Amino acid sequence: MIDHVAIIGAGFSGTLLAVNLLRCDGPRATLIERAPVAGQGVAYGTVHRDHVLNVRAANMSAFPDEPDHFLRWLEARGVAATGASFVPRAVYGEYLRDLLAAARAAAPGRLAVVSGDAVDVARGRGVRVLLADGGAVAADAAVLAVGNLPPHLPRGLEGAAESLCYRGDPWDPAATAGLGDEDTVLLLGTGLTMVDVALALEARGFGGRIVAVSRRGLVPHRHASSPANEAPIAERPRGGLATLLHRGRVRAEAIGWRNAVDELRPYTQAMWGQADRHARARFLRHLRPWWDVHRHRLAPVVADRIARMIAGGRLTVLAAKPVAAAAVDGGLAVSLRRRGGDVVERIVVRRLVNCTGPQGDLSRTGEPLLATLTARGLIRPDAEHLGIDVDGVARTVAMDGTVDDRLYAIGPMTRGAFWEIVAVPDIRRQAWDLARRLSNAHWVGGEGL
Repeated sequence: MIDHVAIIGAGFSGTLLAVNLLRCDGPRATLIERAPVAGQGVAYGTVHRDHVLNVRAANMSAFPDEPDHFLRWLEARGVAATGASFVPRAVYGEYLRDLLAAARAAAPGRLAVVSGDAVDVARGRGVRVLLADGGAVAADAAVLAVGNLPPHLPRGLEGAAESLCYRGDPWDPAATAGLGDEDTVLLLGTGLTMVDVALALEARGFGGRIVAVSRRGLVPHRHASSPANEAPIAERPRGGLATLLHRGRVRAEAIGWRNAVDELRPYTQAMWGQADRHARARFLRHLRPWWDVHRHRLAPVVADRIARMIAGGRLTVLAAKPVAAAAVDGGLAVSLRRRGGDVVERIVVRRLVNCTGPQGDLSRTGEPLLATLTARGLIRPDAEHLGIDVDGVARTVAMDGTVDDRLYAIGPMTRGAFWEIVAVPDIRRQAWDLARRLSNAHWVGGEGL
């Protein structure tokens, strides 16, 4: 019987799971969160009002069975927004915290929040989540809802690791602080994280030079000003992951590239799940960058601001690979090789910010809990080293291949099994499905079966 679930992480995934457990009249839950505030996570804890959702408000309800829930919440608080609006992420963080508070008030004693840093999970008939301060939370099952991990330092740039000019956490306010207008900032990566950091620099009034680099120099595309109205395809397209790009180009000529990408959304999980390791590896190496910039788009207002920064010379985007870094007087000297060329250029920067995006390779992580669980063999990396290996119902897979029905994982760290789990609608569905599964286990056990 599962009567008590310990949820490690009170960001988006963990909060939704806890709230849904109560809505399903399932087992009681304890949320364990090391951050000062539970119910927001990194993405929605931002203080910058310029950081807006990259999904329209109409698609941001926390509950799949109440698609207008977020819109009703906005209306009740007098927030001027429509279903087509791109709301500030800080507002969405308030929404999540409100959901958590309301759930706790509606079910006294069934949802606890513990402030602490989980460092290990001891297994027996149930679980004991061990905390850094010596405390522990005993439960029947535990769920790893650790969210995204900070990006890894690209190989070759080890010379920057110990420098005060290097910032490995792009969401740390210190990453954009203490700079002058004569300084140059180099952003590693040109995706959504780079956009966040560039906007944060502009919001601080930084007047220096910003250079963003990635292998292909691709920047996320913009959403259309209004939602698409084309009827989507009725069945999964034939072919595997390798056909996505070609098929997308053909369909884009007929219905526009946004519609061509969006109509694939209901099928991408199944296509990923049925692809073999060779196909997945080819997709990740050759097609993923193109898929990401078309699939994960910018709100129009954000896309316009980035375009103005580029046009005004405040932001330069390069297709280049950083190959070395070394400390010099007042900064870091970073060597870059342009795409398609052999010449190595040297750029001296005051700040180097890692914006390569969240990573999940357990073999490289320094996150204490995951590193400990991996070393003990309780969890293992998925085949593509995108995150934690789980089965089709989010149970973790141990190093010896056995499935653990008392230790689960949800959220972006399960992207190896659930490719699109980085998107809000997919995390929402995963949290809902797991809550129902754990609630069923709770009631089946209660019936003595």
